[in-house]
Amino acid sequence: MDWFGNDVADGHSRNADRSVVSKFLQALPADLSTTKLQEMVRLMTEKRFPAAFKCYHNFHKINSVSSDSLHFKMVIHVHSDSAFRRYQKEMRHNPGLWPLYRGFFVDVNLFKNNKGIAAESSQEVNYGSRTNAKDGLANEDANLMIKLKFLTYKIRTFLIRNGLPVLFKQGEAAYKAYYLRQMKIWNTSAAKQRELSRMLDDWAVYIRETYGHEQLSSFSYLSEAEPFLEQYAKRSPKTQALIGSAGSLMRDLAIIEGSRGKERDIVPSSPTPMVKEVIRKDEGLIVFFPGIPGCAKSALCKEIMSAPRGLGDDRPVHHLMGDLFEGKYWGMVAEKRGKEPYSVILADKNAPNRGVWRQIEDMCRRTKASAIPVVPDSEGTESNPFSLDALAVFMFRVLHRANHPRNLDKSSPHAGYVLLKFYDLYHGKNRNEFEAELIERFGSLVKMPLLEPNRAPLPECVRSTLQKGLDLYGRLKPTQDTYSEWPEWETQLRETLLQNVEYLNSIQVSFESSVESVLKQLKAVVKGEYTTPNTEQPSFGTIVYAAVNLPVSSFLALLDTLDGQDPKVEGFLKDKDLRSSLTQAHLTLAHKRSHGVTAVANYGPYVNKNVPINMNALLFSEKSAALEAEPGVVDGEKLSSKNEWPHVTLWTAKGVAAKEANVLPRLLAEGKATRVEINPPITITGVLRVFLNFVLVGLASLIFYFNFVSCLC
Repeated sequence: MDWFGNDVADGHSRNADRSVVSKFLQALPADLSTTKLQEMVRLMTEKRFPAAFKCYHNFHKINSVSSDSLHFKMVIHVHSDSAFRRYQKEMRHNPGLWPLYRGFFVDVNLFKNNKGIAAESSQEVNYGSRTNAKDGLANEDANLMIKLKFLTYKIRTFLIRNGLPVLFKQGEAAYKAYYLRQMKIWNTSAAKQRELSRMLDDWAVYIRETYGHEQLSSFSYLSEAEPFLEQYAKRSPKTQALIGSAGSLMRDLAIIEGSRGKERDIVPSSPTPMVKEVIRKDEGLIVFFPGIPGCAKSALCKEIMSAPRGLGDDRPVHHLMGDLFEGKYWGMVAEKRGKEPYSVILADKNAPNRGVWRQIEDMCRRTKASAIPVVPDSEGTESNPFSLDALAVFMFRVLHRANHPRNLDKSSPHAGYVLLKFYDLYHGKNRNEFEAELIERFGSLVKMPLLEPNRAPLPECVRSTLQKGLDLYGRLKPTQDTYSEWPEWETQLRETLLQNVEYLNSIQVSFESSVESVLKQLKAVVKGEYTTPNTEQPSFGTIVYAAVNLPVSSFLALLDTLDGQDPKVEGFLKDKDLRSSLTQAHLTLAHKRSHGVTAVANYGPYVNKNVPINMNALLFSEKSAALEAEPGVVDGEKLSSKNEWPHVTLWTAKGVAAKEANVLPRLLAEGKATRVEINPPITITGVLRVFLNFVLVGLASLIFYFNFVSCLC
């Protein structure tokens, strides 16, 4: 009988075939991965390490089996900790050895390379007939080729099974801390941690919804884990690579290895669908908003409702405002979807977490619909997809509105606290992770413009007030319902925002242009003209420079002052329209070409921090002009620029590159440039950024880079 309960004539068995290991070691490897695994297995067998190497026929590949191509699952299990100590000793003599884990699964394909060309072994080979395993491996061992694929044993054993007691007894937060600690012990890269965290968070929600508070047995966990992993792997090629093999075959291997006893019936869930390239007109559509109060979603929905022909087709559009509905909002949306399956629903309610996103995914499956997330655009921080600038704008808007249906307006004594609570719901993801997960789940993403790209830095009084609130929220979270220590901070928040009304109005993109942009993007998704944005972390082979971005308006004001005080400056500026030509300003701290990648990366701890810059003098010649600059103190540390002459370039003549400003001190010594001292120095504050091919990245990217460098070392 094979594993599916069918009679087979060739005698294939679910019992381990011990001869395969010797064939595996004798065969010619098809790639480097196979070579390294052979090296590991050969060492452990020759040194008689306390470990088991068992191979089973892979009946999921039964249609690809022939006398020239056999598929197996190899199970490697280390029985004793002494094996790790002995193996580490071997690694000191041979650093190229692969690391050893307690156990893992491997897909092994033994096949005959008839042409004798190893490069052709990677091509897909389809064979129809089934033969006896012994006959298939009997001849020409030296000409057999091997192709293998690791199955992620560590995910199942250490991150899923061993984390069950923590998840069910202490909750999802404790489980997250547990698996992050495990990954830190393994020196898992930041990029891989993000991928695994996304999957494990979904697993935690899935299994708690399935079992409630009744803990899943560690002996039967695969009966739930494998269907979950199998469906998760289908989301994209990236998730397939992360999960590896999953499903019934993996459960069968676990049964063989662990003798777990009788399995209960498995009812796999339906695959998670992706939004189609073109939103079909015979399907419904849900537009939803992973945002924060004050992000203008209700006002946007009203504009969409009044737009001619809606989203470009004839389907009815319904605006379901969550603030006007009592009860379970998403249940009401599902009910509306059931009544009008081909309609467009504007789900006007903040959708801040995976629990809500899963409900929307389930609703799409049940009611034949697609979903489009609309998110306020923001750079985010290292641990939140929304920046403090965005949070300040959201709070400013909420505290300037009146007669809100839920009383979340200027009359609410706890409005600031409520927004901090929403902001905290997004904690744990940077902007790239946030957008990547939404695209992975729903296939598209629409960004609502929020902040002007060339805005001045957030005033320190606003930043410190928001940070104080976040610190207070974190400290008082267990007793947040009492609001006992919040009145003083709420008063401070209102006063601070009132003092900065002009600034907060100036940094916002106009509502009209935001609406226009969102409508254009939504129509593009519906028509199939949408291009998925790249949310991958960029390669650090293209790292360019670290710099402090500075507000242009401050420089124009400084030049106006100097113009009125010094006739030399007045004469220099009289025929130059810097108000039109000066569109951006920055102080370069380090450049890859001049100082190396490591010098740039050393500024990582200060990314997104405000940096005070003293402007000490203005230097100019016939071809360029720049301000002599000196970085100040950040977090108690004095920053310095790697450039020999730190400066901010203000102007260059036509056809002259900005880098020519570097020679101004030499020209000054030669009498070919002029220096005007600024006494006392003027301080201008900017934000430290790191640039990759002139694309801005945040601290999360630097963390990935540091892990990457440590792996190379």
